[in-house]
Formats: sequence, C-alpha cells, structure tokens
Amino acid sequence: MIIFALYMKKLFVFFLIVILNLLQHLNAQNTDSLWKVYNDKTQADTNRIKAINNLAWLYKSNNPDSAILLAEQELKFANTLPKEKATVWIANAFNAMGASYTNQSNFPKALEHYLKALTAYEETGNKKGMGNCYSNVGIIYFYQSNYPKALEYYLKALKTYEEIDNKKGIGNCYTNMAGICQNQRDFKKALEYDFKALKIKEEIKDKKGIANCYSNIGIAYKEQANCATALDYYLKSLKLKEELGDKQGIVICYVNMSELYNTLANYPLAIQYSSDALLICKEIGDIDDERYAYKNLASVYSKTNKYKEAYENHVKFKALTDSIFNVDNSKQLGDLKTQFEVEKKEAELKIKSDAEQEKLIAIAHEEKKRQQIIIAAVAGVLVLVVIFSLFLLNRFRITQRQKTIIEKQKVLVDKAYDELHEKNKEVMDSIRYAKRIQIALITSEKYITNSLNKLIKN
Repeated sequence: MIIFALYMKKLFVFFLIVILNLLQHLNAQNTDSLWKVYNDKTQADTNRIKAINNLAWLYKSNNPDSAILLAEQELKFANTLPKEKATVWIANAFNAMGASYTNQSNFPKALEHYLKALTAYEETGNKKGMGNCYSNVGIIYFYQSNYPKALEYYLKALKTYEEIDNKKGIGNCYTNMAGICQNQRDFKKALEYDFKALKIKEEIKDKKGIANCYSNIGIAYKEQANCATALDYYLKSLKLKEELGDKQGIVICYVNMSELYNTLANYPLAIQYSSDALLICKEIGDIDDERYAYKNLASVYSKTNKYKEAYENHVKFKALTDSIFNVDNSKQLGDLKTQFEVEKKEAELKIKSDAEQEKLIAIAHEEKKRQQIIIAAVAGVLVLVVIFSLFLLNRFRITQRQKTIIEKQKVLVDKAYDELHEKNKEVMDSIRYAKRIQIALITSEKYITNSLNKLIKN
C-alpha cells in the first residue's frame, strides 16, 4: 500500500510537469495570432508593426536568428511610415536586434544596435526607451568586465527611470548594480540591491524579474558558502523559468545548480545539470552560458580524476571564451563608443529583398509545425500514462480482493483448527478420565498377591 501511494505521488508530479509543459506550448500558439495580424494588410499599420515587434521579442531568447530577421523586417516596415511614427518603431527594431545579438554573445553587434536605438529614442524624447538603451549598453560593458563603464550607464538608466517613475526599469537597475557588486565580491551590497529589486518585481508582479532576482540571490548566498539557501533560491527561479518557457533562463539555472553541486561534491548532479544546459545552449545559440557549462564540466572531471574529459571540456571553454573576449571585439566596442559620442548618427541598415518575407513565413510555419508535433507527443504520453496507471490501479484492486479472500480463508482455517484442537482436547480428557475410573475399579496385582499369601499361611 505504501509503495503504491509513493508511485501515485510520483505519477501526480509527472502529470503536473507534463501539464505545465503542455500549457507552455499552448501559450506559444499565441504567436499564430500575431502572425495573422501582421500578414493581414487590412489591419492598421501600427497594429501590424506592433505585432511583428512582439514576435521579435518573443523569439529573441529561444530563436535569436529568427528574432533578428523579424526585427529587420520591422525596420523595413517602419521606414515606410511617416517620420513621426517611424522613429519609435525604428528604435524598437534596433533594440530588439541588440537584445538578440546579446543572447548570441555577439557583443559588438549588440552594442551597435543599442546605440542606434538610443539615438532614435533621443530624437523623439522617449525616456523609457532611452533608459532601456542605457541599461542595455551597461550590460554589454558588464559582460566585457568593464565595470566602471557599466556602472556609468546603469546610473544613467536609473536616473532616467526615476524621472518617469518606471518601477520595472528601476528594479532592473538594482539587479544590474547588484551584478557589479557580486563580481567585485561585495556580496553584502549585492544582496542589498537584489532584495530591493525583488521587492519592486513582486509589487508589479513581474514573474521573469522575480525569477532573475531569485537566481541572483542564490548566487550571492552560494558565494558566501550558504549552499542550502542558495539551492532554495535556485529552485524557486527554475520553477518560474519553466512556467515562463524561458529557455535561456533555464540554462542559467542549470549552470548555477551545476556549480553548486560541484561545490557540494555531488558530481553526478553537477555533470547532469551542465549537460542539460549544453543541450539548450546549442539549441538557442547561447555561447556565453555554453562556455560556463564546459567550465563546470572541466572542473568536475578534474576533481574525479578524469583528466582526459577535463582537458577536452577546458579546451572547449577556452575556445568559446576567446571567441567572445578577443582583441578585435574589444577594439570594435571602443570604436563604436567613440563613433556614437562624436557623430551621434549611424549609417542606415541595408534593406533586404522581399525574399525575407518568405523566410519569415517559413519560420512561422516551421514553428507552428514544431508546436503541433510537441503537443501531439505530449498528448500521446499523457494517454499512455493514463492507460498504464489504470492498468496498475486495476491490478492493485485485484490484488487487494485476492488478499481479502486469503485473509478470510485464513480466519476460517484458524477457526477450524481451534475447534479441532478443542475437540481433540475433550477426547483426550475423556480417555484420561476413563482410564482413572478403570484403574479405580480393577483390583491391583499387588493386592491379589498379598491375599493369596495370607490364605496359604492359614
């Protein structure tokens, strides 16, 4: 009974995970409605361009190449609008491209497009957009370990957000500033900023922001050797990331948990989480987190005396690191910054041919097909699990019935045995009683002998 109860508990957890995944993929069907709006030429231009912008942001984490194509199409569309309307969407397109290049760890390209977006937002006086760009540029410098420059742009962003009371932006700035403190090993200050950010994210119900705060808080506790608290926050973050279907966020959680289990000398789990992270990294083109996964694997294999595997993973880590932080990239970043500050203008992007539209349609169809396959597979698994569960439940009921019958039969056998034992006892008692009577009635041999002797003497 206990085993069955444990099985049913595991089955319930499995169902919960499957249902959450199914809901996640069903939510992805919302992209269909955005494609319909964009492709419907009877819709207002603002509706259509807003739809393609939303699509670009939806794809930026899980499929950055497609997101870049979408943003380029948005840029092309924006240039057909009147200037007063076009500028904002041009800025939005550049911003989306910058975010997509960031997810690919192509930092020079990311900075190029963020700065173009900033120029466009400044032209229109769009403070929210300016704040976003300041923050994004700060992130690029942070990735390059240029913390003074990163902090400079974070403070610019914070000031801009405070001017318009943009709580989400303010919370993001606190998170980014906490990141700098962490890298400078000031974990007390980092946690101070992290909890400020978390409070704001919870107020505005920003689930993705909350998940990021949990992850960052976990890192700060881990660096202070408070592994139990760190794991608690990592798991909270992972749960929200899975609910949101944020693949890059899930990768970050896996990498963090791999590092933690490596610290705790739980090497099998450390290897498992890094391996899972690598699969998603290769799927979404996340080079930055991919190199960290290789770094973790190299460390684990070294500690377990598997030096060949350790060397191979270290080589992969080094190669990816060099591809991101090489001299040419650093030079490009400096040149772009100088160009932005001196000229404040950027060259127009080359407009691609109408073949891009066909690529976009192909992307949409492929995505829809993939979603349908996933949903069908998940539904099939659910059906099989239900059938198997019903079979097990039926077997359990049959076993229980057989057990009940056996127990009843045992009771009857025990009762019959007791009755037989009692009757046997009665018979034996009767025999003993009869024997005693018999002995009492029959004259003893000694008495007869004595009597005969007396007669002989007389």
